[in-house]
Amino acid sequence: MQILKRYRWFLLLVMIFLIILGFQKSIAFDAIKITGDSLLSMLMLLPPILIFVGLLDTWISQETIMKYLGDESRFLSVILIFLLGSIAAGPLYVAFPIALLLLEKGVRTQLVVFFLGVWVVAKLPIILYETVALGLVFTVIHISLGLVFFYYLGFYIEKKVKKLPENLSIE
Repeated sequence: MQILKRYRWFLLLVMIFLIILGFQKSIAFDAIKITGDSLLSMLMLLPPILIFVGLLDTWISQETIMKYLGDESRFLSVILIFLLGSIAAGPLYVAFPIALLLLEKGVRTQLVVFFLGVWVVAKLPIILYETVALGLVFTVIHISLGLVFFYYLGFYIEKKVKKLPENLSIE
């Protein structure tokens, strides 16, 4: 019974897929192709990121992380998190292992939320594309509002979530 509860959403999606397969085979086959392509893309991106996270976990001590991203380095920590998020490449799911590592190393929740927000809003490739396609004014407004939003969202979440759950781990 526990296994059914754990995989209930997956099983629900399989049932929906089987219903679609019964009525519209072409849509079902398109869904299989899209799902396969997405899984292949994810499997190509995640192993290097997990290796990178493992190396960061080994090479950078918690004391070093706390020195630059701890409570004492307010402005510097925001700048470093911004740089870490803005030079990133890849979809958002690539950022989650890095965010988890930052949480485990003791980085404030506000900065981790801000890191994920920077990853979404202000990656260098996105900035360049938006500037060319939509104009400099739009890009500056979009990024400025996004960064302010994620900074204060992180502050709000940090106040609501007092501490990292004990069972949260990369292992």
